[in-house]
Amino acid sequence: MRWLALVGGVLVQVVIGGVYAWSLFGRALQPELTAVQAAVPFEVAIGMIFVGASIGGRLQDRSSPRVVALLGVLLYAAGILLASLATSPERFWVLVVGYGVIGGFGLGMAYIVPVALLQKWFPRHSAVVTGLAVGGFGFGATVTSPAAQYLIGLSPESPALAFRPLGLAYLVVGALAAAMLVSPPATAAREGASSDFTPREALGTRQWYLLTAILTVAVAAGISLISMMAGAAVDVGGLDAAGAAAAVGVLALFNGAGRIGWAALAQRVGRLKVLGAILALEGLALVALPHATGFAFLALAAVVYLCYGGAFGTLPSTAGAFFGLTHAGAIYGLMLVGWSLAGVAGPLVSSALVAGAGGYTVAFTVMGLLALAGVLLPAVTRPPRRTNLDADQVPTATP
Repeated sequence: MRWLALVGGVLVQVVIGGVYAWSLFGRALQPELTAVQAAVPFEVAIGMIFVGASIGGRLQDRSSPRVVALLGVLLYAAGILLASLATSPERFWVLVVGYGVIGGFGLGMAYIVPVALLQKWFPRHSAVVTGLAVGGFGFGATVTSPAAQYLIGLSPESPALAFRPLGLAYLVVGALAAAMLVSPPATAAREGASSDFTPREALGTRQWYLLTAILTVAVAAGISLISMMAGAAVDVGGLDAAGAAAAVGVLALFNGAGRIGWAALAQRVGRLKVLGAILALEGLALVALPHATGFAFLALAAVVYLCYGGAFGTLPSTAGAFFGLTHAGAIYGLMLVGWSLAGVAGPLVSSALVAGAGGYTVAFTVMGLLALAGVLLPAVTRPPRRTNLDADQVPTATP
């Protein structure tokens, strides 16, 4: 059953990971919307992730992960389908409500289930399995991007119509994947669970805030590029529109690979060391990015995507090692407030800087320096005293 849960968890993440293909829609909508307006639906969706994840995390810890994941996928698909009705600038609010509010809430609810559930099924390999699960989220844009580009091309005067077939596909695949998610039997509970933190207790430690801050900085820096990748590839990298669309899909592979690769490395050398390296490389790549073109631009962007994904692959198991797995869904779900805050602020700040006199150079330099400053956070982070585990250890019992 645990392998079935792993497959279902990865597929759920692939479905909802299509959100990272937004820059294709944002660029297609810009003849009728401003650059700031075109970023709003994506920002709202990312902002709603915390709401959905915090509620979904508590529900799945107390009830059925299958039900919570199914509800999340249904809401996500419904939001995408509703967004397909935004066929004119006057219906912009429909795009925000559908794609942003409803879709983002469902996304967060579905996202947290595999992240928490698979650590319970595979406690010895919690970093790797969570990396695999959220790796699916990174790969979601690779699957969605070519389909979205094709569908947008069918009705370029109404790009939102492309959401209709995408929403239907998400509905079918997501529902089938959610049906595979079941909890491990009670006899598989790991030793030492009685010492696990409750959500209230975790919020009373400084470690929860430090890990949340690491997530916030890593997301803000990386999403500043991801949210405008299609435009930056043309304006800075020198690619044409078709090349930019292809780059969005290819770079999503690095987002997914980073979630798996960095998580596997963290299992071997230590989670906090890996988080420090992620922030350092992400910052250096962003500072160099506006000064590169062609292959060099794509290579640096790939580093940013790798590091952005790596933070998501490494932090869930770090939280599990710090606070235990009993309430992993609720505790990490609350931690995703960092994703939502950065997901809103990052694109807003970077797009405003791009629109200013400094353009992409100032925008990416500021975000790069933010990531470099964030290297201090994992350097000062230590496990809470109450836990029986070091930050780089994993539970010893298996299901």
